[in-house]
Amino acid sequence: MEYIALGRSNLLVSRTAFGAYGLQQLDSDEAAAILVQKAYDGGINFFDTARSKSGSETRLGYAIHTIRQNVILASKTTATTPAQIRLDIEESLTALQTDYIDLYQIEQNTFVPRQDSADDIYNTLSTLKKSGKIRHIGFIADTAEQAEEALETNLYETIQMPFNMLSADLSAKIVKRCALHDIGFIAMQPLCGGVIRNIPLAYGFLRQYENIVPLWGIRTEEELHQILYFEAHPPVVDDKFMQEAALARSFFS
Repeated sequence: MEYIALGRSNLLVSRTAFGAYGLQQLDSDEAAAILVQKAYDGGINFFDTARSKSGSETRLGYAIHTIRQNVILASKTTATTPAQIRLDIEESLTALQTDYIDLYQIEQNTFVPRQDSADDIYNTLSTLKKSGKIRHIGFIADTAEQAEEALETNLYETIQMPFNMLSADLSAKIVKRCALHDIGFIAMQPLCGGVIRNIPLAYGFLRQYENIVPLWGIRTEEELHQILYFEAHPPVVDDKFMQEAALARSFFS
């Protein structure tokens, strides 16, 4: 497993991130714990969840409580008021069985919170960071345009947004700008919500970008084994690979 610095944060994360949303779909807490432990044994140390997926947070907390000091936890909130953010934080900390969250991300569909703005969202996150309940602040964007706005504020240490081999050129520019400004980039939907079936092609495409951490939604041991295999044996990105990638993009465009 390779590890990279997540932007200008001091977080050294595995280049494969474990999207924990699917844990709540498993049969039991024990099944979730087994899957998470296998991921950890395979070198994955970065786990991402969300307050809106409370079952995922609870099961992830159960699974990592004995190895908490060795893993990096990310969660997120869609709250629009300081009071709701504080409530979400407390509930997430309880569910995750931890005193702090390494990366806390704000998810807003309509605007990018700014320092000292009337909504007081960013200032609330900053206060929580000073208190030690969160260590780093990130932003989740639905679109490249929103990601660009967040990037321009220079407030967020990471940006998480959909990015895969079918993404528009503007999204690729955001990835490169994040690298230039030392902002961590977490790629949601690396398989475009299941549209992309060729995992080696999808994996190899993302691996071209040294600053990207793909967020793989892992629900089964088979899916985990596939991702770990390609982590250990990354596809060769040569002319033939690029031709196949271009063909796939043209098919879905």
